[in-house]
Amino acid sequence: MEVHIITVGDEILIGQIVDTNSAWMGQELNKHGIRISGITSVGDELEDMIAALRFAFQKASVVLMTGGLGPTKDDVTKKAVAAFYNVGFTFSQETYDRILEMFQKWGRPITEAHRLQCFMPENATLLVNKMGTAPGMWFDEQGKVLVSMPGVPYEMKYLMEYEVIPKLIQRFPTQSILHRTIHTIGEGESRIAERISEFEDSLPPHIKLAYLPNLGRVRLRLTGKGNDPTLLEQELDEKVQALLPLIQDLVFGFGDTNIETEIGNLLKNKGLTLATAESCTGGYMAHLITSISGSSAYFKGSVVAYANEIKMQQLGVQATTLAQHGAVSEATVIEMVQGLLERFPADVGISVSGIAGPTGGTPDKPVGTIWMAVASRHGDYRTQKLQLGKDRLRNIEYTAIQAFNFIRQFIAQF
Repeated sequence: MEVHIITVGDEILIGQIVDTNSAWMGQELNKHGIRISGITSVGDELEDMIAALRFAFQKASVVLMTGGLGPTKDDVTKKAVAAFYNVGFTFSQETYDRILEMFQKWGRPITEAHRLQCFMPENATLLVNKMGTAPGMWFDEQGKVLVSMPGVPYEMKYLMEYEVIPKLIQRFPTQSILHRTIHTIGEGESRIAERISEFEDSLPPHIKLAYLPNLGRVRLRLTGKGNDPTLLEQELDEKVQALLPLIQDLVFGFGDTNIETEIGNLLKNKGLTLATAESCTGGYMAHLITSISGSSAYFKGSVVAYANEIKMQQLGVQATTLAQHGAVSEATVIEMVQGLLERFPADVGISVSGIAGPTGGTPDKPVGTIWMAVASRHGDYRTQKLQLGKDRLRNIEYTAIQAFNFIRQFIAQF
């Protein structure tokens, strides 16, 4: 079975909202061994929806459609579906009674628009939506299935979980699809591909390796397909164990995780605490760290020392250091992190200072020049220089990710 997803709404096409429905549906369907062949977004025009349905059924045996089922005039999905199947409409008394009961509980009168909402294509099998007024609709014609659902995420998710996925599994037998995800940092995908080329070449046809790069990181995803999930689980675990020795220095986590979570786990496991001194990142590192529940167990706090006077007053950076070397220098970040650890009861500290851009660069320190220092309370420290591009937000995000990796490498010695 292959599924094509269609999301309906002008608001998606113009970027007014982000299509999170497709991402969620893809993840859930994949868990059940159901493959997504494609995703289409279409506006609120009748002919565009019909064309999208025709295209989708050329690619897949199942089409899942979200959006355009509300009570307002711009919600025309039902009209498009009826036209696609060349059928008329019938009034669903069951749906009307359910909506009427909901509105009576809320103490609100039902509207004519809601009555009109109860007209359905005559070949639809209704799926009860306990989260809203618009039911889902199931169409099974000539061996292919169309499911139309509301675009409201919590309504769609309810229908998918309790109605759609169980019916799809019953209607179409599926293979197991299982994944193993390894998170790496410190090398780009091409370098990693060189290191593991022989491993990749040795994979059997039913196991695939995907490279999923992100800012400063690469996820390696092993995907296996098979009829025996227990055997497939064992085989994927064996492949992970064969891959790890080739990239062990780059690996920071597995499955659904991120670098800030794993830094927290590493600190907790080693009984260490952390503090940050941030200039060009403006507190972004502290934000990422404290976005993790339980971070108070290992994070002491941060100083956002953006201005030079704050570097001097709050972190003890010497005026002569700033005058001789500048705020963006190895000497300054060393004094920043040393001053941080004098003022915070943390075992490890990190400092960053740089020119995030797009202005502020000089010939000897162009935009994207970043210095960082990591140190322990015992006095040992390391420094690192980054030379990035001119995109300000990208530089800030990349600096934070690299700083976390710098911390990871530093505390490995403890």
